[in-house]
Amino acid sequence: NSLRFDDGSSDHLTKTLSTPTNNKKFTLSFWTKLTKNDSNAREIIAGGTDGANETFFRHAGGYGIQFRHDHSTDTGWNLVTSRVFRDPSAWYHFVASIDTTQATASNRIKFYVNGVQETSFSTENYPAQNEGTFLNTNAQITIGKRNYDSGVLFDGYLAEFVMVDGQALDPTSFGEFDEDTGIWKPIDVSGLTFGTNGFY
Repeated sequence: NSLRFDDGSSDHLTKTLSTPTNNKKFTLSFWTKLTKNDSNAREIIAGGTDGANETFFRHAGGYGIQFRHDHSTDTGWNLVTSRVFRDPSAWYHFVASIDTTQATASNRIKFYVNGVQETSFSTENYPAQNEGTFLNTNAQITIGKRNYDSGVLFDGYLAEFVMVDGQALDPTSFGEFDEDTGIWKPIDVSGLTFGTNGFY
């Protein structure tokens, strides 16, 4: 039940959002599997208009995961995991839980892989308090490539892609550990409150 994205044919999805429930509080959740084991950056979801004004989540060039926001008039942020994710035979579940209203900087973005919070980052710059993003605003976002041009294409599979507008959720809203195998697996998300810009 996944979509296959091929960088050779520029496969991607776009969605134009409206005024959000809360631009400062939302959650991204998706399962991904790479089909190329190379050092190219692979954009998963992106918003924004140019290199100085964009928010994106991607497989970085060094095989880590990068969640970055650049804004020409505000403070940006940049998180890159120390751990790398380059096994083309494995599915990874990523959750980014964003709540920039939090007083403590490290609570403004929480990042989870296969149900476990990621705490080690090679680059670790958090958003300013009450910072907005280009991923949950009244504009277009893109899944599978950079939003504003044809560069930085994803190559692989994506499944169970969810955005929840207005809530910063943890991974238990999207998955659970199998009681027999201990493997992290998806659960039914149809009961979630998705908010104005949320989607499944």
